Amino acid sequence: MTKKLIIRCSKDELIRVRQFTADALDERNIPDLQTHKLVLAVDEVCANLIIHANNCELINKIEFDIKFKPTQIAFTFKDKGIGFDINEYKSPSMDDLISARRQGGLGLILVKRIMDKIEFYNEKSYNICRLIKTYPL
Repeated sequence: MTKKLIIRCSKDELIRVRQFTADALDERNIPDLQTHKLVLAVDEVCANLIIHANNCELINKIEFDIKFKPTQIAFTFKDKGIGFDINEYKSPSMDDLISARRQGGLGLILVKRIMDKIEFYNEKSYNICRLIKTYPL
């Protein structure tokens, strides 16, 4: 089963993405704690795509889908913004974040901890980001 949503690149759309994700997970009876973690990861990646890859350009769109497979859930984002591979991102240490009093920087660390696999690739001028969570959750 696949659920699909298309959003404009506006931070105002994040509430729709969170609700869409929570509703889809609820339909599959995913436990609340896991749902909250997965929604957090999806929200973080989507926010980064809106803000950093697409500069909040309302004309730009992000296609988002959730695919439920027998042994995993795949969350896929497709856009034409500036590509970024989270797998290439070197997470700063907590000491560095604290000493620099830096705001931000924790979201991608959380995404890497929540998801089992993260894929980035290009296809027909689109950037594809896929977050995969394996069952059992």
